[in-house]
Amino acid sequence: MSSDRSPLAASPRCDRTAAWAALAGHYEAHGRGFDVREAFARDPHRVAALSFDAPEVHADLSKNLVDAATLRFLLDLARECRLEERRDAMLAGASVNATEGRPAWHVALRAADGERGIPDEVHGVRGAMLAFAERVRDTRTSGIRDVVNIGIGGSDLGPRMAVRALDAHAHPEIRLHFVSNVDGHDLAPVLRGLDPASTLFVVASKTFTTQETMANAHAARAWFTGAGGRDVARHFVAATTNVPAARAFGIETTFGFWDWVGGRYSLWSAIGLALAIAIGAHGFESLLEGARAMDRHFATTPLASNVPVVLGLLDVWYRDFHGFASRCLAPYHQGLERLPAWLQQLEMESNGKRVDLGGDAVPYATSPVVWGEPGTNAQHAYFQMLHQGTDTIPVEFLLVRRPGWRLPADASDELRVQLDRQQRMLLANGLAQAQALMSGKPADEARLERVPTAAPGIDADVLARHRTFPGNRPSTTLVLDQLTPRALGALLALYEHRVFTSGAVWGINSFDQWGVELGKALSAKLLPLVDGEGDVSAAGLDPSTAALVQRLRR
Repeated sequence: MSSDRSPLAASPRCDRTAAWAALAGHYEAHGRGFDVREAFARDPHRVAALSFDAPEVHADLSKNLVDAATLRFLLDLARECRLEERRDAMLAGASVNATEGRPAWHVALRAADGERGIPDEVHGVRGAMLAFAERVRDTRTSGIRDVVNIGIGGSDLGPRMAVRALDAHAHPEIRLHFVSNVDGHDLAPVLRGLDPASTLFVVASKTFTTQETMANAHAARAWFTGAGGRDVARHFVAATTNVPAARAFGIETTFGFWDWVGGRYSLWSAIGLALAIAIGAHGFESLLEGARAMDRHFATTPLASNVPVVLGLLDVWYRDFHGFASRCLAPYHQGLERLPAWLQQLEMESNGKRVDLGGDAVPYATSPVVWGEPGTNAQHAYFQMLHQGTDTIPVEFLLVRRPGWRLPADASDELRVQLDRQQRMLLANGLAQAQALMSGKPADEARLERVPTAAPGIDADVLARHRTFPGNRPSTTLVLDQLTPRALGALLALYEHRVFTSGAVWGINSFDQWGVELGKALSAKLLPLVDGEGDVSAAGLDPSTAALVQRLRR
């Protein structure tokens, strides 16, 4: 791990570079009125020029509001902001998290055994964790049939998302459950279906003090002992650095990690224990291998064809020049239903910042709002707004070419044929939505259509205006061949490096999260009042909060 001072603070801020001014001029001259349909008509090679390959991931950017000139300007901006130096510092373990004085070295967690410069304890903890996971997976010996991961934020979102995504690769006899919300309505339904003798609880908290996690851990222990459970030390383990606190709780088996592992980057660490139990040591190693391949791509591929870099620069182009305030993620694979939630934390907690590395307010926008839902469900929910709403919202389609469902052993050929057909339907829907967003439907075409569901006697021109799609709405399509552990590892690492790229260009610290602290501190002060202790009128609260406390207190 390098202790050298990071070059980040010495880099020019993006809005003070010549490349930023050039981009602004390019946007006014060509970007503001860019029509991707005209771009396709002008350039027969557009798809080839704007398609990129990285490990496990193919990216088609051709439906975006960019051309070769736009990418050249964006690459100039990246170089002038010293993106490559920033990247190399982060990958080497330099103190890129300047406000907390430490590295953001999550890439070390997926390093191969024996890789130079990686602390021995990284491989030691990984080996111990995977060995424990294999013992749990031996259900005849362990007796474990249910595993409950208790965490929140990065200690929940990553493992929960990955276990769901890799269901086809999971142990067939072990059920995985995730509890994160301090609301008892999250824990209670899980406990109803458990037997204490065959349940393992994983308490995931770096400090072993996280309010919500520890509340749920204490509730789980109360259920366990109250339901006749014996030997807390056998049925509770922890992913934590606070071994004394875990022992005081009754936990003897712990797996640690380090202060340079941010919560939203912690899936690769001991926080991934529940995932390792689900997919086994081989599957977890394959996940790390995919991420490692993407790390190499990010570290060594020239910027012009570096997929995380190009996607990160596209995010800057849309956020700061086009003014697009959000981005929709539409994974066309039900296993990726929790990917938008994971990405929300990764991107908005990392880049939702309003000051630069020097603490000065930035005059430009940073993180977009990231949101989404799996297709085809999303098509019947909010795609109406994407196609015909007043805002232009870039959409990211994620298609998985080959299905990977795990069917019952006695599944009929008829069922397999039907599900194969449904996979093709799924892919066709994803392709169609991207095509429709780009192509739209002009009023003269809408006017010629026969519409059986239209109101009788409605004016043809009025109806046509209701059925017109403006088009020219941008989208990116990412394609995986199959959703395997290796492919998922590569995809998640791609998103990590993409977020780093945009944050580096914006000149912000993508690795702290002070914004989550204030509400937590105020909650600790309000809890006694809500609990019925003290005089609300003397607590110095604003009138609204005081009135609500009075209504809610016991």
